[in-house]
Amino acid sequence: MTSRTVASSSEFDHSGVQLIEREEEVCIFYEKINIQEKMKLNGEIEIHTLEDKIRFLKLKIAEKQRQICVTRKLVPTKAALDADLAVLQIQFSQCTDRVKDLEKQFINPEGSRARLLPGKDLTEEEMIKKLDELDMQLARKEEKLLEKDFIYEQVSRLTDRLSSKTEACKQDTLILAKKMNGYQKRIKNATEKMMAVVAELSMKQALTIELQKEVREKEEFIFSCHSRMEKGLPLNKEIESEWLKVLRDEEMYARAIAETSRASSEANSRLLPSGVCTTAEQRPNAYIPEADTTLPLPKPYGALAPFKPSEPGANMRHIRKPVIKPIEI
Repeated sequence: MTSRTVASSSEFDHSGVQLIEREEEVCIFYEKINIQEKMKLNGEIEIHTLEDKIRFLKLKIAEKQRQICVTRKLVPTKAALDADLAVLQIQFSQCTDRVKDLEKQFINPEGSRARLLPGKDLTEEEMIKKLDELDMQLARKEEKLLEKDFIYEQVSRLTDRLSSKTEACKQDTLILAKKMNGYQKRIKNATEKMMAVVAELSMKQALTIELQKEVREKEEFIFSCHSRMEKGLPLNKEIESEWLKVLRDEEMYARAIAETSRASSEANSRLLPSGVCTTAEQRPNAYIPEADTTLPLPKPYGALAPFKPSEPGANMRHIRKPVIKPIEI
């Protein structure tokens, strides 16, 4: 048993060592695979860059070929262009020569280009005299300037004095302004009151005029009535109509009083013993017996009160009346 266990353990150890070696080899292979993949990616990137360069170079080649074709097409016109160039160079040289000639003529003052100024040159004595006059004018101007400076100083002093006075009088002006505002307000209120009084007076005057007119009319009416009564004539129709109106008003007043009294009596009659007012028609709740032996005193119906049908309504017009058939014997 011991030999077998030793052999098996040695085999197990040997297989473990081999497994470790194989794992190391596998790791090495994986590393190589990763390196190969990286190299592959780098190669693909380089291939893409080279393809881009090739595409760019192809575009350049196409552009150069186009330029070559254009230049080949322009070759037949080279002689004409050279002739035009020669003509233009000759014209340019002629223009430069013309410009130089014009510059020389412009610089040279001789000939018809010179223009003499009118007048004469002053002599030395005249120039000295002119300078003296200018000095005198300058002195006068300086004197005027000094006078104006002096006036300016005086005015500035006066203005400063006035400004100081105005600053001192500002408080007084404020008080006066407040007083003026108060007086103006009082005047305004007084004018408003006067206008209101005048308006009221005008209204009163208009009312008095109307009343005076009415008094005159009444006096004339009374005078006419007296004159007709003295003559034995009847009064005017207006008086008769007014009298009829008075009678009608009295009659209407009497009717109204009677109506109110009737309404109050009906309300009192419709008032139940419980204090509730009702508008329903009262029904008899008792009867007087007809027997000779008993006294004629009202006796209540009790639970067997007689039936009273309600009055037919407006919908009865839609109901056909029954046809009574004759009785056959």
